[in-house]
Amino acid sequence: MDYQAIIDKYYGEGDSPLKTILLKHSQSVMRKALRIGSMHPELQLDMQFVEEAAMLHDIGIIGCDAPGIHCFGTKPYICHGRIGAEMLRREGMERHARVCERHTGAGITKEEIQQQHLPLPLQDFLPETMEEQLVCYADKFFSKTKLGTEKTIEQAERSLAKFGAAGVERFKAWEKMFAEEPKK
Repeated sequence: MDYQAIIDKYYGEGDSPLKTILLKHSQSVMRKALRIGSMHPELQLDMQFVEEAAMLHDIGIIGCDAPGIHCFGTKPYICHGRIGAEMLRREGMERHARVCERHTGAGITKEEIQQQHLPLPLQDFLPETMEEQLVCYADKFFSKTKLGTEKTIEQAERSLAKFGAAGVERFKAWEKMFAEEPKK
C-alpha cells in the first residue's frame, strides 16, 4: 500500500503548510512506533501496517477547523479521527480507518462522548489491537504545533489529564507494555 499516494490524493501533489505539518507529525509518530515495535518482538506486531497506519492516522485533519495548524475545514478538531476513518473506508482500508477513529486522546469511550457532549457517534472509540494501541501511544508524544519535538512521558500524561483520568490510566498501561527502557 502506498500511503504517500493516498496523502497526495487528498492533500495534493505539491507542498502546502498543512501537508507539511501532517507529514512531519506522522513521520515522527511512525519513527517512534517502529522503534518501539522493534524493541518488542514478543508482541508480534505487523510492522508494515504500523508504518502505514502511523502515516495515515491524522489524514482527516484536512476536514477540521483548526487555523493554527492550517486546517480550514468545517468540523471541530475532535472529529478528525472520524473524518480520516471515512476517507480511508472509501479507499477500502478498514483496518487503517480503525486506527484513525481510535487514536484521539488515549481512545474515547461512549460515556466520555456523552458526558462531554462531543460531536461524535455514541460508541466506544478505544484502540483494541496491539497495532492500534501502539500508534495511539506513539502519537501522544508529538504535537502538530511543535513539530519534531518529542514530549516526555510526564508531558504526554499531563496533556491527556486534561481529558480525564481514564485516558491517563490507559496510557500508563501502554507505558509498561511498550517500555523503551530494558526491564530490570
